Amino acid sequence: MKFVRVSLLVFPFAAALASTVPFKGCQQKVKESIHGPPRGWYKHAAAPKHHMLELKIALSQPRFPELEQHLWEISDPSHARYGAYLSKQETETLMAPHPETLAVVSEWLTLHGLAEEEVIHSSARDWVTIRVPVGLAEEMLDTTYHVYKHAETGEIILRTTSYSLPDILHHHVDLIQPTTMFARFKAFKSTLHWNNQAQPAALCPPGETITGPAGNPVNASCNSTITLSCLRQLYNAENYKTTTTNCNKLGITGYLNQYANNKDLQQFYLAQNPPAYGSNYTLVSIHGGKNNQSYEAAGGEANLDTQFGFGLVWPTPGTFYTTAGQPPYIPDLLYPKNLNEPYTYWLEHLLSQNDIPQTISTSYGDHEQTVPYTYATRVCAGMASLGARGISLLFSSGDGGVGDGIADPAIKLCISNDGRNVTKFLPAFPASCPYVTAVGGTANIPETAASFSGGGFSDYFARPAYQEAAVSEYLAMLAPGTFKGLYNSTGRAYPDVAAQAESFSIIHRGQEVSLDGTSCASPAFAGFVSMLNDARINAGKTPLGFLNPLLYSTGYTALNDITQGNNPGCGTLGFNATVGWDPVTGHGTPNFEKLKALVLALP
Repeated sequence: MKFVRVSLLVFPFAAALASTVPFKGCQQKVKESIHGPPRGWYKHAAAPKHHMLELKIALSQPRFPELEQHLWEISDPSHARYGAYLSKQETETLMAPHPETLAVVSEWLTLHGLAEEEVIHSSARDWVTIRVPVGLAEEMLDTTYHVYKHAETGEIILRTTSYSLPDILHHHVDLIQPTTMFARFKAFKSTLHWNNQAQPAALCPPGETITGPAGNPVNASCNSTITLSCLRQLYNAENYKTTTTNCNKLGITGYLNQYANNKDLQQFYLAQNPPAYGSNYTLVSIHGGKNNQSYEAAGGEANLDTQFGFGLVWPTPGTFYTTAGQPPYIPDLLYPKNLNEPYTYWLEHLLSQNDIPQTISTSYGDHEQTVPYTYATRVCAGMASLGARGISLLFSSGDGGVGDGIADPAIKLCISNDGRNVTKFLPAFPASCPYVTAVGGTANIPETAASFSGGGFSDYFARPAYQEAAVSEYLAMLAPGTFKGLYNSTGRAYPDVAAQAESFSIIHRGQEVSLDGTSCASPAFAGFVSMLNDARINAGKTPLGFLNPLLYSTGYTALNDITQGNNPGCGTLGFNATVGWDPVTGHGTPNFEKLKALVLALP
């Protein structure tokens, strides 16, 4: 990972300010606290004082509203600035903290014995990273860390439920982690069904076809097994050929020891895209991310994402980001693993780069409520920064319907973690971020909503203007009192779009297996977005960038509206798919030829 070390000597004004900061006698005030560890976590042991923590400090970004306004304008097809993306330098200027913030925080760190060379700043200087013993972290944050263990998985993390800062720092620092965040940011696998058993013979003669959503013939076998060819047939892109010479790229993210196996990829290419056999992708390691190529280490999620993502767009170059979830440290018997979140490391790396893939798919997340509000808003701001640079970010919407995927009220698991312990729908993050495109799931031909398709309304983020009309129309169709008190009807609604999400045939550890989940849908939809970028770049136009303003204004007319199905969870049947946008499949699945005509007509 590229870091930029920033010296206060470069900022004489900041250095002068630092010398006058009145920390002595400054009151410590609670910066962030939670009611207790989320469901499933319990206090396991005291934290060893000598254990090294890597603390990430988010400095305030006073000019973020300007960056957001740029994002809205350059992503709106009706705006004169559509496609006029910001440069890395312009984006960093709008992300940077005020010099006074750098000075005050530097003084605070110095008071706690941290030398300048021990403080690492991100490229935009908006994140500070330090490595300190637990004992010093407890002193700095006026808190006590504990080792927490997850009752179901046995995972062990080191966290606290509250931390404080001198009151003078409160408007300079947005958050410090790891402290109060218990999110696990797993691959969406709660309903990612592994099935390597023999499939029953298709109930149709060889060569029989059925009518796809675009009115074109689709091989009937696609109703039982999804392949690359099936996706191209279903979504009307059979004849489109991408190029390798226009600098278009597709990015796939991998976290938490999910490794894409190259032997599996080549075997997949032989089976489903023979011309791609022998081709490879660019591997980028972030924060110590590894690339274990043993069959035992092959990750089902990483294999799925790379095989279908890169397979769909070949020969467009692909990039796979392997991001470790833990910093370098010396493990000990009590605390052998440190499962820190990976998103800030990934975002820092991407935002420090000049060359970024135009389309990136991610199939990882967790319930929004497990993520502190400050962290969610700050990571979401990083997503906005990428959008301002012309990057399309797609995220799986989750596999629990409106929460836990359980329709039976007797065994529901949707409980709030705010101390009230009430039943509520559980939106997913980062899918709930208004600056990303969330992808739900469908199944079958004709397409219906996949029952596990994550969807709903954010408790953190207000509904953005681009989706106000579509979402209001959906809400107006609900019977009065429907799910009253279970969801935030004014929140950012998701998903935005959908794609097939059941019975994806991949190669895993040398065997053909079948997978389900919105983890299938995100790389699939991202593949078609990358093809659209290919077409626009070949026509001398800019890539599509942040997709949602386009999708909700005119893009939905080139999508296949899904009107059947629902997404049960939290002891309910969940929301229904219906005509127009819905919180199960969004605006629907892609019709590539229609979308291509639409985006090529844009400036």
